[in-house]
Amino acid sequence: MAKLKIKLVKSSVSRPEKHRTVLLGMGLRKMNRTVILEDTPAIRGMIRKVNHLVAVEEVK
Repeated sequence: MAKLKIKLVKSSVSRPEKHRTVLLGMGLRKMNRTVILEDTPAIRGMIRKVNHLVAVEEVK
């Protein structure tokens, strides 16, 4: 299964609580931190919710 490399590029300060909860659920707590997660429909939905705060690329 493919993996996604997700990097937090904008701060979650002064964002809605739902956006901050999604970021914490993905393991993104600080700016410019990167996590590698499985490419699942649930993760894709989380990314779609905060796509203006993160950068995503596919990892092989």
